[in-house]
Amino acid sequence: MPSQTNEQALEAAIEKILTGTSLEELKQEGNLNERRELYRSGKGYYIGYPSDFNVKYALDEERFWHFLESTQAEELAKLQKQSDWKLKILERFDRLIKKYGVLRLLKKGLEVDDAHLTLLYVAPLASSSQAIKDNFEKNEFSVTRQLRYSNANPLEEIDMVFFINGIPFATMELKNHWTGQNAKVHGINQYKFKRDTTQPLLNFGRCIVHFAVDTDEAYMTTKLDGANTFFLPFNLGNNNGKGNPSNPFGHKTAYLWDEVFTRDSIANIIQHFVRLDGKENEPLSKKTLYFPRYHQMDVVRKLVRHVSINGTGQTYLIQHSAGSGKSNSITWSAYQLIETYPVNENTPGSKGIANPLFDSVIVVTDRRILDKQLRDNIKDFSEVKNIVAPALSSRELRQALEAGKKIIITTIQKFPFIIDGISDLSTKNFAVIIDEAHSSQGGTTSDKMNQAMGNLPSEEDTEDAQDKILAAMQSRKMRGNASYFAFTATPKNSTLEKFGSKQTDGSYQPFHLYSMKQAIEEGFILDVLANYTTYRSYYEISKSIEDNPLFDTTKAQKKLRAFVERDPRTIATKAEIMLDHFTTHVVNKKLLKGKAKGMVVTQSIESAINYYLAIKEILKAKGNPFDVVIAFSGTKKINGIEYTEDGLNGFAEKDTKDKFDEDQYRLLVVANKYLTGFDQPKLTAMYVDKKLQGVLAVQALSRLNRSANKLGKRTEDLFVLDFFNSTEEIKNAFDPFYTSTTLSGATDVNVLHELKASLDDVGVYESYEVEDFVLKYFDRVDAQFLSPIIDTAAQRFNHDLELEDAQKADFKIKAKQFVKIYGQMASILSFEMLSWEKLYWFLKFLIPKLIVADPDAAIDGLLDTVDLATYGLERVTLNSSISLDDSDTLLDPQNPNPRGAHGKDEEEDPLDLIVKSFNERWFQGWEATPEDQRVKFISLSKMMMAHPDFQTKVADNPDASTQELAFYKIFDDVMAKQRKNELDLYRLIAKDDSFKQAFIDTMKRMVGVHR
Repeated sequence: MPSQTNEQALEAAIEKILTGTSLEELKQEGNLNERRELYRSGKGYYIGYPSDFNVKYALDEERFWHFLESTQAEELAKLQKQSDWKLKILERFDRLIKKYGVLRLLKKGLEVDDAHLTLLYVAPLASSSQAIKDNFEKNEFSVTRQLRYSNANPLEEIDMVFFINGIPFATMELKNHWTGQNAKVHGINQYKFKRDTTQPLLNFGRCIVHFAVDTDEAYMTTKLDGANTFFLPFNLGNNNGKGNPSNPFGHKTAYLWDEVFTRDSIANIIQHFVRLDGKENEPLSKKTLYFPRYHQMDVVRKLVRHVSINGTGQTYLIQHSAGSGKSNSITWSAYQLIETYPVNENTPGSKGIANPLFDSVIVVTDRRILDKQLRDNIKDFSEVKNIVAPALSSRELRQALEAGKKIIITTIQKFPFIIDGISDLSTKNFAVIIDEAHSSQGGTTSDKMNQAMGNLPSEEDTEDAQDKILAAMQSRKMRGNASYFAFTATPKNSTLEKFGSKQTDGSYQPFHLYSMKQAIEEGFILDVLANYTTYRSYYEISKSIEDNPLFDTTKAQKKLRAFVERDPRTIATKAEIMLDHFTTHVVNKKLLKGKAKGMVVTQSIESAINYYLAIKEILKAKGNPFDVVIAFSGTKKINGIEYTEDGLNGFAEKDTKDKFDEDQYRLLVVANKYLTGFDQPKLTAMYVDKKLQGVLAVQALSRLNRSANKLGKRTEDLFVLDFFNSTEEIKNAFDPFYTSTTLSGATDVNVLHELKASLDDVGVYESYEVEDFVLKYFDRVDAQFLSPIIDTAAQRFNHDLELEDAQKADFKIKAKQFVKIYGQMASILSFEMLSWEKLYWFLKFLIPKLIVADPDAAIDGLLDTVDLATYGLERVTLNSSISLDDSDTLLDPQNPNPRGAHGKDEEEDPLDLIVKSFNERWFQGWEATPEDQRVKFISLSKMMMAHPDFQTKVADNPDASTQELAFYKIFDDVMAKQRKNELDLYRLIAKDDSFKQAFIDTMKRMVGVHR
């Protein structure tokens, strides 16, 4: 007889694995009825019978009453004096489950009169008594096939329903590819359109989860809502993408019944993962039921298992992409780690198997939402409510522990003080969870060392979150009383070396991975590189002085480009293009039901302000169809005027994020602020005029990738217009983080010997000064006794030694290298070098006092010698899709080679040659020499001014809007007449709107028309 390959065969296979047999086998054996009382086998499930299901109360009454009668006879006896005691229990159960949902009843039980009925015996912990372990074994898990659940349509069936003590916790519709059907289409559609959600079993909150499953993939939802039902993938992932890998022992989805649906696993999910989110007084239908996605459940379980076996003092790097549900993963990890016990008394850091491994879990984050989630989770999961507290100093950490707080929340900025507290509280064990991929939305805060020196950086010098974490931990050995769990989507090489899992070949890998590729393929985030448009600038400059001074050629070229790109006229041209695109492709098309927004990313605060002012002016001319906001930190003076964020926006800086969410505000202009950690699902367009590299490129562009299912956000709704970076540069930035990121090996710390020797030889400090400083610093003497030591060395460097500028720059660069490399490596070195440790602390205080001449000062006068003559833009790519490599990325360790300030000899050229070479490189808008292009502009501008309508309708017209229309008409007339003479130029203008706009802006300047 051939193999059975239909849905019933899949049902029978699942049933047999869970129960040890199947209905078909029982029928053949002739003992169908007797099986009801036989103890379960297989995975510990009973076989359920469709006839035992009570449709009205959505219960398997056979299992429900059998469980209560065999485990709680004394409580039932309190009610059995009443003739209708069963009906009373059922009605009470039905009323409460409609009000609170099944989760509450499974956790808290059912109170009827003076009886309390436990509906689920909890899974035991390592410290649990034998009675708790015995009680858990009394739970009756069962599975019923082809269950008829509807009173309205008695023949309608669900393929499989899973019960705990007669109470359903999951339903499952099965499909089989071999019959031409699959879960993603047919199974999900069956739930959406062919299942009656008005029936009790399918009411929200009555079942915890509903699965659509075939032999290859699985999908789940917690709320059936007809066509609006949203199913999530529940798959392992395959080749760092969606789906499941081949399974040599069965179907690809066998992990469901082999792993997820085991008795221990389901009890663990109900007790420690599933939560009902919503306000206390909200009706059940308004709340949200969270069931873990597979990778969330998997990472938490693997962390807990590894910790319980290996104890404290370990590090873990969790590389989870945006869209992974990281907040929930962190929340579940925090809660479960406080209840993690060692597997035996010899586990490192354990204080006896009866005690939890960690005294406290510290969560390092900048997201207030995580604080709320933690509190809500603990409220749902724990009998002890008041166990979450903030701590912003080592003193508060101690106070929180003394007050019995088990989960302590701090910020990235305050983390250095917590590190001190962990070190001081050496008798306590800590789990430190670092949500370091989300740095503050405000500019930056430096580590406490810089704060002590009064040396706060500007927003343009922002450290990313990973650097802040590493800075906070530097100089500290990883203490045996703390384990670190770092969550990030974009691990840098230093982060991998600090937190990654070291392999036998010396490489470092993440402990757990949920890749960007999988998140995109599963639809949790959108592909921000699917519609990528790039532009190339072209511009011409001219000398504004008669002299011909010499300048360093390389530096001059960079300076000139920066000068052109930040010129207000250049910004005005790009702002026009950005607004035209945003209005045409986002606003007019009413993307996201008319709520879509855009972000303008600029090079600096000054550029951001100029963009904001240019956009405001254009919007004013168009009648202010919508508004724009700006975000930057501090105060910026431009042309003698001081600007602040709240001053420009007209509301408080703290309100910017919420204001931008309002419908009237459609564009946000930024420099660095809001490029990381900013979650606004309505963002669909980004206009980039800033160099983006590495982690920053991924984090900045990923502001667009948040899905917004209620607004129907799709990948095709996303647009990136990039005026600064090429598609190749963006691809190179994203590739390392698309799948798995691995560090090839450890940093060669021997470079520290070379750096120290080089620094010692200069004579800026004496060894006894370093010793004296460190001794006093760690004795906590008053800072006034530290300053003379540092000032003496600074005096030598700045004045006494008569060092050349290049020597000074070389020393300071190497000093910074030493501090950076040692700071990152000190905590994971297998040996101690006291001389390195001492020099590290000395240099930390000395570096801010070292004065080095600005190497670019020699060309500062360059910008006074040139003017911008012409600026234009040409579109290079249009809605290009940037494909990423799906192979694992191997990063090299940070470069250990000491490098100083000495480079190749500077080459100086006269100003006219620098201007000529600059124009030849950048003025390439169409096929003509720079001189030919200049002549064309002059010729065309003269033709426009000679037009009969120019003087009255353009030059003398006081009305800006009609002047604009007249200018465009005259321009079109002139170009039409010159079409034969300027065919290449005409074609370029016709095919590229951006080029046309930039060309027209230049023409306006040529003829003296200004917006």
